[in-house]
This record gives sequence, structure tokens and C-alpha cells, in this order.
Amino acid sequence: MDIKQLTQEMHRFVRSKGWYEPASLRPQTPRNLAISLNLESSEVLEHFQWNDTQADRAELAGELADVALYLLQLASVMNIDLEQAILDKLAVNYTRTWDGSAQPEDHNA
Repeated sequence: MDIKQLTQEMHRFVRSKGWYEPASLRPQTPRNLAISLNLESSEVLEHFQWNDTQADRAELAGELADVALYLLQLASVMNIDLEQAILDKLAVNYTRTWDGSAQPEDHNA
């Protein structure tokens, strides 16, 4: 399944819960989705709080899935082609350097 298909499946789920309805108690606004994305990302961190041991993989997978779903929905609601945005950002990042990192190399070779 690709990003577009995952986004369609996410929309199908949200519609099935009635969260796109005007009177929904969970309005799917960009602000609310960005907040939810941040909260779910914080739940990923909880798996590593206070120790460096391996987190419970099934629970971590669920949290990562929640992050991905909110990311897909926020991008969709904002009419952002997430796949293209990722490719564009990777292209920019190939030209960047960070402290202590190697110089950019040609990844198209």
C-alpha cells in the first residue's frame, strides 16, 4: 500500500467515526490534527523514558502508526502531497551538512 492508499484508508476510518461531521466532538481541523500529532509523538518518547532498553515493539508500533495516521491526515487536510514533500526535503537534505557529518555525496550515481 502506498501513501495515497494509506491516506484514503485513513479518511475512510475518520468518516466511519463521524469525525468529519460539523457537530463532531473531534473536529478534524489543521490545529487539532497538529496538536494530536504532537501528543502521539510524545507517546513514542514514553517508551524510552527513564531507560535505554528496547521498548515493547508491539506497543511502539501502535504509537508509530498513530503518528503516521495523524501526519497523513494533516498533510491531506492541508492539501500537501506528503510523498512529494518527503522527496523534496530529501533532495534539500542531501545538499546540507551537519556538524561532524561527511560532505554531501552524489546519491544518484
